[in-house]
Amino acid sequence: MAAQFGRRLRRGATTTAVAALAVAALSASQAPAIVPGGGGDSGKQASGSSVPDEDTASGDSSYHTDLPPLNTPDKPGTSIDLPSLGASEAGIPATVLAAYKQAEQSVGVTNPGCNLPWQLLAAIGKVESGQARGGRVDDNGTTFSPILGPVLNGVGFANISDTDNGAYDGDKTHDRAVGPMQFIPATWATWGQDANSDGRKDPNNIFDAALAAGRYLCANNRDLSVKSNLDQAILSYNRSQEYLATVLSWLEYYKRGSHEVPDGTGVLPTGPGPVNPGGPANSPSPGPSTTNPSTPPKPPKPPTTKPPTTPPTTPPTTPPTTPPTTPVPTVERLEDAGTGKLSATAGGAFAERVTVRGEDAKGKAVGKVAVLFTIVGDTDATFAGGGKKATVTSGTDGIAKAPALRAGEKTGDFTVRAGVVSRTAPAVDFTATVTERQADAVVRTGDKELTAAPGAEFADAVEVKATNKGEIAPGVAVKATMIKSADDASAADKGPHFKDGNGNPLRALTGLKTNAQGLLVLPKIFADDATGTFLLQIETAGGAKVTIELKVAAPAA
Repeated sequence: MAAQFGRRLRRGATTTAVAALAVAALSASQAPAIVPGGGGDSGKQASGSSVPDEDTASGDSSYHTDLPPLNTPDKPGTSIDLPSLGASEAGIPATVLAAYKQAEQSVGVTNPGCNLPWQLLAAIGKVESGQARGGRVDDNGTTFSPILGPVLNGVGFANISDTDNGAYDGDKTHDRAVGPMQFIPATWATWGQDANSDGRKDPNNIFDAALAAGRYLCANNRDLSVKSNLDQAILSYNRSQEYLATVLSWLEYYKRGSHEVPDGTGVLPTGPGPVNPGGPANSPSPGPSTTNPSTPPKPPKPPTTKPPTTPPTTPPTTPPTTPPTTPVPTVERLEDAGTGKLSATAGGAFAERVTVRGEDAKGKAVGKVAVLFTIVGDTDATFAGGGKKATVTSGTDGIAKAPALRAGEKTGDFTVRAGVVSRTAPAVDFTATVTERQADAVVRTGDKELTAAPGAEFADAVEVKATNKGEIAPGVAVKATMIKSADDASAADKGPHFKDGNGNPLRALTGLKTNAQGLLVLPKIFADDATGTFLLQIETAGGAKVTIELKVAAPAA
């Protein structure tokens, strides 16, 4: 896409201090100047932008230009009292916050060198959709109605012809950015993810969109802990230095502290941005929207009426600046929610899955919580998909179920640990066991008599086949022993034998395994000077046995 970038204007600042902050942010980023004028010209970019002309995730669509408060969110040890505005702005809706943290965990497993912080996703989610319109999402994280950017028809924004036949944006002529993270359909076709395991890659789902954004930002082997890579990643989302400055300001704000608020109670943006058909409309801030941010707005004139000569006896009460919010339940503990015995044979799947339930201090379920499951210990077992970590968001009933476990070849016990992401609730450990592959039957594949002369080598090899419940049994451990007699299964001290690496006789072999077809060919067998009929016993893990005769006799005269 050789998209022609469309510029958005910052909303009118409500105070001189906020306007000054906007100027400082833009000056620091060397943003191109805003084109002054009426609404017809407000969407065009001034000349002189040094941002490279390359594809973007959002098609350079509109975004919310609100800046964070001057005061940073409260942190432990902070001595500054935070005004209510800052406290509200620092709140991120529970489901949206869980999606950002789950995406950070997922990318941390698949691409740890990217060093993706969830606060970057929160900063982009803030400017792209106002944290999905204040957390107006359902239990699965899907917006109640699509969030759509402007039509990308070249009027004020990029000119991008339809690429999805209207499947995502409802427009069969031009594309529009879609969803909480504002992906244009062509970019979503490449980067879309199914993060909530519902079988769909939905740009209107905050879990899918957050993971897609995380992986998009980490493209080209970027290390986001490097400032130049971070700037490049943000500009790859929207090629605007003002956009970069705005995202960076929210990134630093969220890094200083944030908290969870109930879904639907997040602060709605006031600046221009995408729309949510069927949802609350954008409500632009009062005042002109074409104010040049390099010129702070004039403070309002004082009232012309004279104040009363005598002050009132009772000072007027000031209403709270923000409505009170309902406190979010906190997970105090995770409890086993019916996990069965975790056991599987090597290479097989575990029938049971680790299941936990988040509870508050009174034992009531707490949902919408990101739970991290981790495989711990000396094992090659993995979750479905091959990883040793998986983040799952609990349902409204507080239940979170880990992905299916698959055993590796290493036998023994290991631990599956469940913990709440970014919470202090103690983790819960579950013991899982991998046992040897087993066979319930083993037979010799041939029936030719096995003979040798004294001191000679048996000409024919011994091959056996193992099965379990009628199916071939690959990778089953096998033990081969030259036994003393049918009544005494201890190793013989004379007669046929195998040889070790130094050529010394061996009459018991362990560590043998059947191949992918359940077959095992034994090493060469040699005879000593003893003659007669001897017994070779083959035993598999699982207890299956077969006894084979070996005859040593001098050749006929």
